Amino acid sequence: MNPSASGWIEKYGSVVQKHQNAFPDFDALYSTLKKSGFVYGLNSSIPDFIPFEHSLSEDEKAKINLLNALYFTYYLNEGKGDYVHFVEQVYKFYEVLKINRAGFFGKLLTGNKTSAKLEKLLASRIYIEDNIFSKTFNSLITNSLLFVDVLLFKHYLNDVDDLKTKAEEIEYLAINITYHALSSKEQNRKDNKLSQLLASSLTYINCAENNFDGSYRDRLLNNKEIWENRYLLDMACLTVWEDHSLDYTESEFIFGIGKDLGIENHIISESIMHVTEFFRQNLDTIPYLKEKNLAHQFYDSMGKIVKKLILRNSKRLHKELSQSAELVALLSKSTVRDLSRDEKKKVQNQLIDIFKSIPSLAIFILPGGAILLPIFIKLIPKLLPSAFDENRIDEEEKSTNN
Repeated sequence: MNPSASGWIEKYGSVVQKHQNAFPDFDALYSTLKKSGFVYGLNSSIPDFIPFEHSLSEDEKAKINLLNALYFTYYLNEGKGDYVHFVEQVYKFYEVLKINRAGFFGKLLTGNKTSAKLEKLLASRIYIEDNIFSKTFNSLITNSLLFVDVLLFKHYLNDVDDLKTKAEEIEYLAINITYHALSSKEQNRKDNKLSQLLASSLTYINCAENNFDGSYRDRLLNNKEIWENRYLLDMACLTVWEDHSLDYTESEFIFGIGKDLGIENHIISESIMHVTEFFRQNLDTIPYLKEKNLAHQFYDSMGKIVKKLILRNSKRLHKELSQSAELVALLSKSTVRDLSRDEKKKVQNQLIDIFKSIPSLAIFILPGGAILLPIFIKLIPKLLPSAFDENRIDEEEKSTNN
């Protein structure tokens, strides 16, 4: 399954029909979503039963996890797996919330099929900014509050009145808990990054940090929705554990929040343990959790974008490269030594010709796209080795014959 290509929602539908019993109840679903990082807004994995053709980026995992969470919320609530009806219900749900950012041309290109329109809509939910270069900074732009959509969909299926007000309430409590948790500790640079990420993910309210105070806890006492409260507790745990430490004051804060939410102490302890384990397992794999300077982050993020483009178009690229022996030889040579100025110019010109013939690689010939070329040149021999192996053999044989 390829969540970056059209038709992926229907593909998921065909896959999930064979796994209707994957989650016996919402508790099991929530536990899995937490282990994957989806609840925390940091997607590290997807359900085991979903096949994927290529290594998935964090935003692609977020798409799959969101759809999977919505589907099984529907399935567990309705007691049936009518996938066509599910897709229609999700689309109507977002329409009720007035979340449909597809412009005129987007609608024109998408057509009238509900699943196709939903693909565009979910993509708009995943990204905070609809910009190709902002999307390269996965940790900064992937919506970190997507689980709020799942909670709201659960309410929608149960015909809750005034869904928009409920959405505002959940976000208000989540962001207040986050800022209050941060105030319980000595903030560091990553703490600020976390608060900015969460604030930029807000959809239903528009608030500034200096508007928050401790009065929100009175509203916590009146909130009796168990899964909202479990989520709010996990957000508090995420915030205080973000610097990989938990002192006495922070622990006291977590248990105080848990008490306000009506959650038993053993569940509070489990929530702390779960977020600790998540950090331990994913510290080196999720971009947001890494400490990097901006240049490294930019290069790594750009590398992921280029890698995805190469893999998605591997067959077309292999065909084009097979017809350009000189280009393959120069790219192979670039892996062992620097090319001369003339050689670099030849590579650039021949690659641009290839990019023109493959529409999805047009980003490389757009203004600013030249910055991606060195990354492309570095990655393509590694990602498409079969296109270069024959050339290497020929070169070795040539040197032997000489």
